[in-house]
Amino acid sequence: MKVAVTSDNHFDVNRLDVGETIKYQAAYLAQQHVDIYLIAGDLFNDFQKSLDYVRHLQQELGNQTIVKFIAGNHDMVHGVSFEELEAPLDKTYMHNQYLDVPQTNWRIIGNNGWYDYQFADNLPEKTEANFLTWKHAYWIDGSIKQPMPDSKRMDLVLNETTQQLKSAQKAHKHVLYYTHFVPRKNYIRYAPAGNLWNMANAYMGSPRLGKLLEDFSTDAVVFGHMHIHPRPQQFQKTTYYNQAVGYHTHRINEWQYQDFLSEWQSRLAYLQLS
Repeated sequence: MKVAVTSDNHFDVNRLDVGETIKYQAAYLAQQHVDIYLIAGDLFNDFQKSLDYVRHLQQELGNQTIVKFIAGNHDMVHGVSFEELEAPLDKTYMHNQYLDVPQTNWRIIGNNGWYDYQFADNLPEKTEANFLTWKHAYWIDGSIKQPMPDSKRMDLVLNETTQQLKSAQKAHKHVLYYTHFVPRKNYIRYAPAGNLWNMANAYMGSPRLGKLLEDFSTDAVVFGHMHIHPRPQQFQKTTYYNQAVGYHTHRINEWQYQDFLSEWQSRLAYLQLS
């Protein structure tokens, strides 16, 4: 079974014609004989728009390709509550859900993920309260409502993931795990002292997730959030993928191509599961 993975398409920030883009993406995925298309978050700054997009893409593809997604922080900003994000609210939405890949011994596990400030470890003088204040003042996630501190939300992610991995292990499954936030310190960019980006690292993810995934010898991990272009990289027995598309605006250009569809195509990774 051929799986294609992407993240961080940011349809609204990139000012894309959604209807036309869906038609092109569906045609391309069909042409590539993709059986399962996974989206690791950040489609729109509104969950309902993200969900509508995924439903329409699935409708356009019909039965030839299964489309699944998880929510990134941008998807969480509007149109959804914490409780809804934790619920199985649509068949396309895979947070804390799994899909056994037909005709294979593979299981795909999805989890939105979160963060616990541990990647800002070069700022030992900063407290949890400092990071929370900065987040509400400067970071888009400040408008995301949740009933617990960030560290506890990350604990929840780890507990959910542990149960899913134990279940997969019991069923003797190979695992492809996909999440939005960064699971390993190797991908974090540290800036010179005084640079605000060092504060932003607090909201990138958690090294605890990568350790957990590697403890279970997870075969493949897909993440997004950081708009970077690393090659697939193996740590222990786990191979990590980041296939973020990123921004192309008048202020920021993270693309290697001039149009979205070429960039999206170039950023797709394909995994053959058998």
